[in-house]
Amino acid sequence: MRITRRLEFDAGHRIPDHASQCRHLHGHRYALEVTLAGEIIDAAGRADNGMVMDFGEVKRIAEAELVSRWDHAFLAWKEDHAVVAFLATLPGHKTVVLDVVPTVENLAAIAFKVLERAYRDTWGNALRLERIRLFETPTCWADATA
Repeated sequence: MRITRRLEFDAGHRIPDHASQCRHLHGHRYALEVTLAGEIIDAAGRADNGMVMDFGEVKRIAEAELVSRWDHAFLAWKEDHAVVAFLATLPGHKTVVLDVVPTVENLAAIAFKVLERAYRDTWGNALRLERIRLFETPTCWADATA
């Protein structure tokens, strides 16, 4: 059985080598879909009886491990020196410096790696992260899969 929880967050970025508008500082309302696979729990009396995982727990883990870190942050590539230096001049600015260019594809891959570990550490082999779908806009997204 597969379940999916959708979370949203806002973040800024830029793609320094982009041939068009995305080379400029800008932001998005990202939507993150977390798809997990596992067996339906059959345990009378448990709060999660009949579920693969409580959707509230799916959200809690994703928020704690990823969304709260990226929400209202600027996601900067470590090699984009001018931007990283500029953001460092803003007291208290929430900047996340990444090893890769912050394209939606790279962000989805990072999200998959982080959340795969988080769900496995919480639920062991009873649950598998199957897919991360990260929407950069309502019509553009990337999928990272197992």
